[in-house]
Amino acid sequence: MKRNEYLPEGMLLNTPRNLALLKNYETLARALTEKIILEARCVLCDENMDLYVDLGFCMGIIPKSECSYSRCGRIKDIAVLSRVGKPICFMVTDIVPSSDGKSRVLLSRRLAQEECMIQHVEKLTPGDIIDAKITHFESYGGFVDIGCGIISLMSIDCMSVSRISHPSDRFRIGQRIKAVVRSGVDENGYVSLTHRELLGTWEENARNFSVGQTAAGIIRSVESYGIFVELTPNLAGLAEYREGVLPGMYAAVYIKSIIPERMKIKLVIVDVGEVSKAESRYDYPDICHIDRWVYSPLSCEKTIETVF
Repeated sequence: MKRNEYLPEGMLLNTPRNLALLKNYETLARALTEKIILEARCVLCDENMDLYVDLGFCMGIIPKSECSYSRCGRIKDIAVLSRVGKPICFMVTDIVPSSDGKSRVLLSRRLAQEECMIQHVEKLTPGDIIDAKITHFESYGGFVDIGCGIISLMSIDCMSVSRISHPSDRFRIGQRIKAVVRSGVDENGYVSLTHRELLGTWEENARNFSVGQTAAGIIRSVESYGIFVELTPNLAGLAEYREGVLPGMYAAVYIKSIIPERMKIKLVIVDVGEVSKAESRYDYPDICHIDRWVYSPLSCEKTIETVF
């Protein structure tokens, strides 16, 4: 077994080894000696900005200076406060005995993140496929935990080929996903990610549909010249303009034609329903790296591809 796995925070929480090492002071001492990364839930931030972590049989303390790894050395208060109520990774740094039999347990999230950065993040190369977890959104993209709470950005245009107006159209906060490393660590310690290359090519997606079928879709864009309806996250078709249709609505669409050489699917909207709120689920390919991904069919003059 590897000494440490560098997974997004929350993914170690209920694993057998993590639970076994949080049983008592003796098992914590083993984690201290072997420098094993553990996880437990943060339950409090005190007036000194120290975090208290519920270890089950006792409480552990992460001093503010140990709450986060930062290349610039500064830790924003929000980076500390936002940990409360969430699973948090850490290494045990000290177990100080006391006369009442309740030892003081000191922890460090910074050390766990620093090791993750050196042993995992800095070794990533473009094209690597990794586990990730969505942490929060901005209009331009989603921020993603790629290991031990280390955050990277996935821009909105990299989430899928089918265009969306906001990252929440594709993901939800806390969702576990796979992501592809778009570029390695920059001078500020950040990695950029992409996702659309894991959702299939135009032909792979179009293969699931046939002319004459009526399929379910989600309206993604309403333009004066037509309405774009997403059939899958990497495949959309165009229907004629229709009044009373809004982005985000479910739609039943009749498939009028499929044209691979132009990457076009012509649709007719049969009916529309309420705004979609369902979480998208993805069946990812069972691979750990890609060097090149070509979305467009060979018969199409236009080439859409990603070279890592």
